[in-house]
Amino acid sequence: MRTGRISEHGFLADGCSAALVDRAGAINWWCPHRFDAPSVFGRLLGSDAGYWSVRPEGEFTSTRSYLDDTLVLRTVFSTSTGAVAVTDTLALEPGARGHEIGLRPPRVLARVVEGLSGEVPMRTDYVPRFEYGRVRAYLVERDGVISAAAGVCRLDLRADVPLSLTDAAAVGRFTARAGSTHRFTLGYAPTYSGTDPQLPDAARVVADAVTGWRSWADLHDYRGEYRDQVRRSAMVVQGMTYGPSGAVVAAATASLPEQIGGDRNYDYRFVWLRDFSLTLQALWRAACPDEADRQFTWVARAMGRIGDAPVPIMYGVEGERDLTEHDLDHLAGYDGSRPVLVGNDAWRQRQNDVLGEVLDAAWLMRHYLDPMSPEVRHLLHTLADQAVRDWHRPDAGMWEARDAERHYVSSKVECWTALDRAVRFGPRIGEPADVARWAAARDEVRAVVLDRGWNERVGAFTGAFDSDDLDASVLIMPLVGFLPADDPRMRATMDVVERRLSRDGLLRRWDDDPAGFVICSFWLAACRAEAGEIDRARQMFEQLTARANDLGLYAEQIDQATGEQVGNFPQAFSHIGLIIAAGRITDAVARRAGERAAVPTGAAHTEGATG
Repeated sequence: MRTGRISEHGFLADGCSAALVDRAGAINWWCPHRFDAPSVFGRLLGSDAGYWSVRPEGEFTSTRSYLDDTLVLRTVFSTSTGAVAVTDTLALEPGARGHEIGLRPPRVLARVVEGLSGEVPMRTDYVPRFEYGRVRAYLVERDGVISAAAGVCRLDLRADVPLSLTDAAAVGRFTARAGSTHRFTLGYAPTYSGTDPQLPDAARVVADAVTGWRSWADLHDYRGEYRDQVRRSAMVVQGMTYGPSGAVVAAATASLPEQIGGDRNYDYRFVWLRDFSLTLQALWRAACPDEADRQFTWVARAMGRIGDAPVPIMYGVEGERDLTEHDLDHLAGYDGSRPVLVGNDAWRQRQNDVLGEVLDAAWLMRHYLDPMSPEVRHLLHTLADQAVRDWHRPDAGMWEARDAERHYVSSKVECWTALDRAVRFGPRIGEPADVARWAAARDEVRAVVLDRGWNERVGAFTGAFDSDDLDASVLIMPLVGFLPADDPRMRATMDVVERRLSRDGLLRRWDDDPAGFVICSFWLAACRAEAGEIDRARQMFEQLTARANDLGLYAEQIDQATGEQVGNFPQAFSHIGLIIAAGRITDAVARRAGERAAVPTGAAHTEGATG
């Protein structure tokens, strides 16, 4: 059977890992130990890398949805003989509620099959493959539990239907009748942990997960524009949060291609400082500010005491620094897209924009950082000093170019942002001489960007100094307050970028970008809102929300011609972009009405600059 397309998958999460389930009831991705661990189901990346399906035997159609305010997925299969529902979830720690969910998950996958009408012959295929498909475990049945153990991994499966074993798979056939219920529980444990996988009752797991997710949602009452979409995206971001540390991974998957058949197939199961900053902004917008201090503490600990070396721009979920990239050359790749890469060598790059993104997030959340710890104070001071020292240096840019370093405009703007926010913090992070030094460098950066970033021939700010090439990353300029969105230069840039890089609301990053980049598309909507073009911003926002899959999920990119989602999935960046754009539209609507945009108590808008 062909693996479902990227956008056909639903997303399950437990605070340490994620699973992807397609419309045909197949779990094609699960790395149970943690987000960036080797998979036990990896069929997304190769036909023999493992999966687990529960589906009708014959032809069927399916519809699905999350249970309200949860990441518990319910798929209804309709056949000529009846209908059946399959409810899937990753287990939360029993009784965990609110901000406690995801801290100590039992690493259990539960599936409950309910007969809705008639009789439906069903089939389950359980095909575990460890280490991204490299390892086949022997399956052994003991006391009604099927154990698979090999290397460092052990899985136990308990089902209330008969299963036939081969040496590396199990198959079961059963009939779902109206009113019947069938339960499957799959538990994971490291082989040498000294504990067996947990196998709680699947129905209890589902009920507890529903209550747990809803208790988290109840703490976050966003009341701005596009409430349903914002709440769903905030929950997706929470689902990509590694509970023990509070770090948010960029995506749940590795090596899903930016272009089918292409070679830009990177592992996104890590934590980028850029994403951390934008995540905090999104959580603030979505009325979830309580995570701020915890995430800043994680960043400070992950970085350690930084000095003259470039700031590391990404980490593992527990702060690991070395994320060396390698090729899984035994896998064919998603739709033949190779190489299949795990690890990500971008960890070695200089990306100067992260300096501003971290300081901007700190300024936005400053009231939640009081009293400021010595570690956070040192971090912010050092980042400002690095901006003074390094703003004039080329870097790899926010799109992590691997060919050459350049003087990217967006990197310079973010260095300005770092210095601007440091000046605003003032004595909280530096002495008077420090603040004066930061202010002088800020003004110098601004003057150079306005001189060398603006291109008269193109009629826009371009991607790099003295370049004619457009880059959608310059849309951050009004969003960080470098220029107001209604400045003539900024309006001209928006118009040129939209005319040359956009199609039906999907905005590419540059001319030969293979697909529309979702967060850039939302940035353009946010910029239009900031410029007072509310109707246009709404139109663009709603075009984009219509392109999410049926569960409201986004990959990194969307093909402008076919509408197919491509890239790693789900992508935190895309959902963060949605939240930020909805917040900017909310602010613009409030300004039009002569009201101050509502913000959570203690939060503050980032004041803009003019030029």
